[in-house]
Amino acid sequence: MSNVPVNNGRRRFLTAATVVVGGVGVAGVAVPFIGSWNPSARAKAAGAPVEVNVGKIEPGQLIRAEWRGKPVYVVRRTEATLSGLAKLDDQLRDPNSEKAQQPSYATNAYRSIKPEFLIALGVCTHLGCAPTHHAGDFEQFVDGTPNGFFCPCHGSKFDMAGRVFQGVPAPLNLVVPEHSFTSEDTILIGVGPDASKGEA
Repeated sequence: MSNVPVNNGRRRFLTAATVVVGGVGVAGVAVPFIGSWNPSARAKAAGAPVEVNVGKIEPGQLIRAEWRGKPVYVVRRTEATLSGLAKLDDQLRDPNSEKAQQPSYATNAYRSIKPEFLIALGVCTHLGCAPTHHAGDFEQFVDGTPNGFFCPCHGSKFDMAGRVFQGVPAPLNLVVPEHSFTSEDTILIGVGPDASKGEA
């Protein structure tokens, strides 16, 4: 057994250095690991709000946008379409939009902020197919209804407020996403009026 005196100062230094180096190593491994939990830039962009210019949409015309990887239908409804919506109530499954398929500010007869514009996900609530827009070219769409949305996969039908008709496979109205008007001609899809400076 050696009689060499123990250098406590050196021992403390080596212990502290080992702890520091070990801590740096753990942090070096943990930072990228924890960072991998965060969504990628692509994923963040996919969920970001989308601006749509509606200034050049003609009455009766539909344009498509994409938000969170899903199609969004933006339709500028005509006065005739708006005045005809109430006549369909007795043919619809949820005419008053009682199911939560739209934000509270769009729970009205038009399911929108401004009556002339319908903003709805172009996804059938049956199996997720994309309904086709028929604007006056499908006279027998439903009795007395010249236009609306028709899902060719299984025959579901929706009126020009995205409300589902009775007797079809789709159980719910089309989803109206959060949206707001940031100007007279610009819609922001993904952000409601309260979150976009209160403009509607």
